[in-house]
Amino acid sequence: MDGEGTRRMGGRGVSRRGFLKMGGLAGAAVLGGGFAAGCGGGEESSGGAVEITLGFIPDEAGGLQTLLDRFNRENRGEIQVKWRQMPASSAEFFEQMQAELQSGRSTMDVIGGDVVWPAQFAANGYILDLSDRFTGEMQREYLEGPIQAVQYEGKTYGVPWFTDAGMFYYRTDLLEKSGFSEPPKTWDEMKSMSEKVRADSGTKFGFVFQGAQDEGGVVDALEHIWNAGGDVLDGDRVIIDSPESAEGLALRRSLITDGVAPQASGDYTTQESQASFTNGDVVFMRNWPFVHALLSDPETSRVKPGQVDIGALPVAGEGDTSFSGLGGWNFMVNATAEDKIEEIWAFIEFMSAPEQQQTFAIESARLPTLKSLYEDDEVLNKLPVARLGQEALQNTRPRPVSPVYSDMSLEMAEEFNAALKGEVSVDEALATLQRGLQDIADQA
Repeated sequence: MDGEGTRRMGGRGVSRRGFLKMGGLAGAAVLGGGFAAGCGGGEESSGGAVEITLGFIPDEAGGLQTLLDRFNRENRGEIQVKWRQMPASSAEFFEQMQAELQSGRSTMDVIGGDVVWPAQFAANGYILDLSDRFTGEMQREYLEGPIQAVQYEGKTYGVPWFTDAGMFYYRTDLLEKSGFSEPPKTWDEMKSMSEKVRADSGTKFGFVFQGAQDEGGVVDALEHIWNAGGDVLDGDRVIIDSPESAEGLALRRSLITDGVAPQASGDYTTQESQASFTNGDVVFMRNWPFVHALLSDPETSRVKPGQVDIGALPVAGEGDTSFSGLGGWNFMVNATAEDKIEEIWAFIEFMSAPEQQQTFAIESARLPTLKSLYEDDEVLNKLPVARLGQEALQNTRPRPVSPVYSDMSLEMAEEFNAALKGEVSVDEALATLQRGLQDIADQA
């Protein structure tokens, strides 16, 4: 999207220049949890402004409030956006949101939701199809992974807001001392490099990652499957029980049995992995972008930013493609708010414009979804992970896009964890998943 253009979609949207001329509103209010009787659309404030309620998690850094205040000032008397703070936990937010949408009585007009939600909400008719507004031409200005996550059955059900990706952190200082000038490309290379670096430096572990029986562990295991050439779904058909998937999960298990990763890796979440790395106990780490910001604070990290770089996740073998699991959040529109879609779309256009994505990146450390901002000097200087992690961000892959993903995720979390801990063999885990996931998919 071009911040200087009119940015209309399907001939129905409000142009960016047009809504910026509307005037401003009072500052955004913060609403509590729960929901009131009545649908989310069709209401106006006493002053005549159309009120829009955005549901999103807390943003302690303050970037979101800055943007809401800006929008409301520029649209006084026309549109007012209120922020209803939802639970910080994505799972709790999803459960509450799903219950409200099922009731048809949610007060939420715009949902700032997780990347795995669009298909689940779209299949039930809870959110609006935005295909005629968020056109293919506009979508080309976004990173590919976030766009894939808002597609379901050939239609577009959201607009990518900010993104996240699995990243491969490594200690440049330790690698250089051991004679290595670049990170490993394959898992086997990582194993041999970590062995030498640990011997030279006395570092406790070679690699830490997320192996716990939770969503973080699911994404981590999927990356191993993808980076060995495997996958979970082909349309509605489950294809997880393949030689490629087996190779990926076997390599993941070998990180523990070969002594590269801690024996307790099957219980490691993002926090345990991060703590080991920032304490200086690890050479390599798979984690999310938030870790890089911690390196600048001596109270949270013994490792300094200058000692760390970020590369692509290793793959199973030469010729395999490296993919990072996609995280992040999208804008979705409650189907009950269709009668004020013009005002809602004006707000979404505003929030997704380069100026606002830049502000959110700088003030709240949220990685933008627009490609152009990865060439923006201010973003790259103030949010270094946007520069260091570009290879990962350019090669993200969404988790299986399915209306029953939540059920699939629970099944995968259990079997991936059991295989990692050696409680079942990789082949047994994949056979169980092949049957279980297909049963779930068939019930969709």
